[in-house]
Amino acid sequence: MNLTEDPHRRLNPLTNEWVLVSPHRTGRPWQGSVESQAGSAEPRYDPTCYLCPGNSRAGGVRNPHYTGTFVFDNDFPALKPGTPADREDVDGKGLLVAQGEPGTCRVICFDPRHDLTLSTMPVETIEAVVRTWTGQFQELGGRPEINHVQIFENRGAMMGASNPHPHCQVWATASIPEAPTKELQEQRRYLQSRGSCLLCDYLSLEAKQKVRVVAENQGFVALVPYWAVWPFELLIGSKRHAGALPEFSDEELSALSGILKQVTSTFDKVFAVPFPYSMGFHQTPTDKKEHPEWHFHAHFYPPLLRSATVRKFMVGFEMLGTPQRDITPETAAERLRSL
Repeated sequence: MNLTEDPHRRLNPLTNEWVLVSPHRTGRPWQGSVESQAGSAEPRYDPTCYLCPGNSRAGGVRNPHYTGTFVFDNDFPALKPGTPADREDVDGKGLLVAQGEPGTCRVICFDPRHDLTLSTMPVETIEAVVRTWTGQFQELGGRPEINHVQIFENRGAMMGASNPHPHCQVWATASIPEAPTKELQEQRRYLQSRGSCLLCDYLSLEAKQKVRVVAENQGFVALVPYWAVWPFELLIGSKRHAGALPEFSDEELSALSGILKQVTSTFDKVFAVPFPYSMGFHQTPTDKKEHPEWHFHAHFYPPLLRSATVRKFMVGFEMLGTPQRDITPETAAERLRSL
């Protein structure tokens, strides 16, 4: 089997799911949807932006004149803290089942400047954001009803971001969501069967092969995972085994800030436009249990495929069968590494 030419499947050991890789299809013509390119550069301050300092938000609350990061409860949250955690199962058949989901949703503004992004911020500014993420994880994860804290950023209108002001969201939930639940199960299974950490072993293999590694520093490595689904998907993992942000030293938090800067600024070079993505950190569940199997990591899922105006869609066979990609992870990594 030639992995650079032959169709083949690759296993994602974090989820026990497969992706179909079809490298021979990279030359096929494209007559599908073409996205509009990003508009003009954003101003330093936008009087109509509901996240800029001093402006009124959509819910009517006025922002303070903040000078660093700014955290507030989402005005239109997907979760509410007072929701009863009742369970309903119609006729007890396990077919019509509902479960109450209490939780908290917050917004974190990275910086008062409207025109910045992680890719254009100084590393020290990103480090302030990382420390705010750490504090939010500790605060929300310490609540007795919260079992998972998901920090994520949607960048760009293509990824559904409703406001270009640099910001992210934090959703703290009573249950552990589907994606981290799969990763929890597989990391636990690996530890029990092999006596070692899944991601520690995986990152060690990638360090030997090097073909999918994009960037690294003293604390973290960024790579296109062997099982990547999205064209320029990235995984950032800590070199030291740790489960969550509060476990890292000051030096490691600085290293994480640096690699986030390097990765996001590299993305912007791929098609010479602000690169859209969804990004999030997968950290130890906050269910007050020990989780020696869990290894801190972040996922970047960018949708762009062939150019700034052509994106990948999950349709057809990918929705009904298995995710599929044409550009191999090795080819994507080589391009990102060169930039």
